[in-house]
Amino acid sequence: MRTVFSEHPSDRIEDLMSLHVVIGAGPVGTAAARLLAARGDHVRVVTRRGTGPEHPNIETVSAEATDAAALLTHCAGATALYQCAQPAYHRWPQDFPPLHRAILTAAERSGAPLITVGNLYGYGQFDGPVSESHPLRPNSTKGRVRADLWSEQLAAHRSGRIRTAEVRGSDYLGPAATSAFTALVLPAVLAGRRALVPADPDAPHSWTATEDVARLLLAVADDETAWGRAWHVPTAPPLSIRALADLTASVAGTPPARVGRLPGALLWAAGLFNRDARELRELRYQFDRPFILDSSAATSRFGHPPTTLEDSLRATLDGLPSGVPAHTAAKR
Repeated sequence: MRTVFSEHPSDRIEDLMSLHVVIGAGPVGTAAARLLAARGDHVRVVTRRGTGPEHPNIETVSAEATDAAALLTHCAGATALYQCAQPAYHRWPQDFPPLHRAILTAAERSGAPLITVGNLYGYGQFDGPVSESHPLRPNSTKGRVRADLWSEQLAAHRSGRIRTAEVRGSDYLGPAATSAFTALVLPAVLAGRRALVPADPDAPHSWTATEDVARLLLAVADDETAWGRAWHVPTAPPLSIRALADLTASVAGTPPARVGRLPGALLWAAGLFNRDARELRELRYQFDRPFILDSSAATSRFGHPPTTLEDSLRATLDGLPSGVPAHTAAKR
């Protein structure tokens, strides 16, 4: 049974020095909580509704993470904080800054190191594989949000207010992962339909496993010499949307994938009526050219090879809700 608490931390935890607080219970937060619990740590998952994975070492609390004072009550005595939450995609400019600042305040007052989950938006458009040394030059609204959050976070670290680091991956694969591929291509492949993507389906693209994001979060938190910088999550060699769709069909046992390009004019028109399509327009540059993550630094430093794309796809399929095609379930 999972126990949900509302406003005060549990008294069940005997050794607060081993307490790890995970903020958010999405794909990465859930994976991180499970990894921490599996190695014997006490884990507290903080979400607005008190949700989270079930495990004897995991407790869940319901709290508003934008309330620094409320958040601090759940972070007191923590060994580390993991920021895995994010607002609704279309609300980043309005909702991310207050969430981020409350978490920074909780990290400062608790004294626990803060490890955050970022992404590649802040780099803007780039040529060739992008490494952590690439400057932040956002060319989108969401990219500017991400760049500003990290700049503020890093400044707090350098001034001695907090101890922190960030891990960044590309588009996610894994249980409950959300990306352009899982939203637009995967359902069509599983249904035997033609998938239309507002991108170059043959451009090489990096895909990061959510389990690898969680694994790197823990590794960075455990190594104080890794703080004060960003790290790219160990990520498998890039594969185009078309090639990934072909691999999905092979793993799932569906008919061969069919992928076509959606004209940009249609995406623009769809954005007039569909919020998700409108949000995708400013990030289309990521799929119209090679978008490749260089994760060699973290792979070398922490010795964690990336999950293969085939295994990432299997995990993605295993995490689908009930009602997936029968031939997919048969392959699991």
